[in-house]
Amino acid sequence: MEKTTEKIPTWSLCYLVNGDASGLTDEEIQTIDRWCKDMGAQVVSPVMDDKCNLQPYFSHCPAFGLPTEVVDCDILYIEPTNNDNDERN
Repeated sequence: MEKTTEKIPTWSLCYLVNGDASGLTDEEIQTIDRWCKDMGAQVVSPVMDDKCNLQPYFSHCPAFGLPTEVVDCDILYIEPTNNDNDERN
């Protein structure tokens, strides 16, 4: 398993961390699910300061979606394998 830090939109955190999709549109859920699949994300953990607070900020290039408020999150992921290439070799 690998680890990286990504700029994750704050609007997606309830779904990514707790599995709570309430308040999200079907399109937003599909966007998040597609990113998780493409990334191979297994765990999304927001980075907190010394007082256990999130430090949101605006980003022009979040991990997915349009420019928005984001928080840095540690992502544990497994690199997806490309089965199509495996079958050809």
